[in-house]
Amino acid sequence: MKKKYNKTTPKKTTTPQQLKIVKPKTENQENYIRLIAENDIVFCTGPSGCGKSYIASGIAAQKLHYDDIETIIVTRPLVCTGKEIGSLPGELNEKIAPYLMPMQENLKHFLGRAYYGEYFNSRRIKYLPLEVMRGSTFNHSYMILDEAQNCNMEQIKMFITRMGEGSKVLINGDIRQTDLKSQSGLAKCIEKLYNVDGVGMSELTTQDIQRNGILGRVLNALEN
Repeated sequence: MKKKYNKTTPKKTTTPQQLKIVKPKTENQENYIRLIAENDIVFCTGPSGCGKSYIASGIAAQKLHYDDIETIIVTRPLVCTGKEIGSLPGELNEKIAPYLMPMQENLKHFLGRAYYGEYFNSRRIKYLPLEVMRGSTFNHSYMILDEAQNCNMEQIKMFITRMGEGSKVLINGDIRQTDLKSQSGLAKCIEKLYNVDGVGMSELTTQDIQRNGILGRVLNALEN
């Protein structure tokens, strides 16, 4: 992506905390990173702990820190327990905070709290409810849709079409775990877009779980 913005952004001469660079620990994770580099839209599926969100956050943080992109846009569906966003207590930021905390912690991990605070306060990191994104266009951004198994196909389509010039779309989810009463749109979108040029498909498995070695064995046992 060509840099076409923030020409007056000062060069970072000090490092409050060294930027952490995401490093693949398995062959599938390495393939996921390669697909992000080579495609404009990437779907990644796999069980909890396999690195879907972690890798997406790490790549986005690196691109933001070195001014290759202007913003990181993070979202996820809020209707995952049968409740609409309007029925949840609190103001909008209070409604979405618990849902987006995992991605927030990932970005803090890679950027460090000082840089994270700088980018968040300058609105270069944005957390937006998927339900209110219609009509927006995001240029020069990494757009991350997390927990996409809880989206229907129209929601995923709407999210993809928010993509503007110089942006990438990363869509993550576990197609085996959905809170929707109807069929998840994630599997449908993957099926329909599988051979579309510029769209990458990555599948991670329990063998890619690095969070804690026992998780892969536990999930295999529970699912078999």
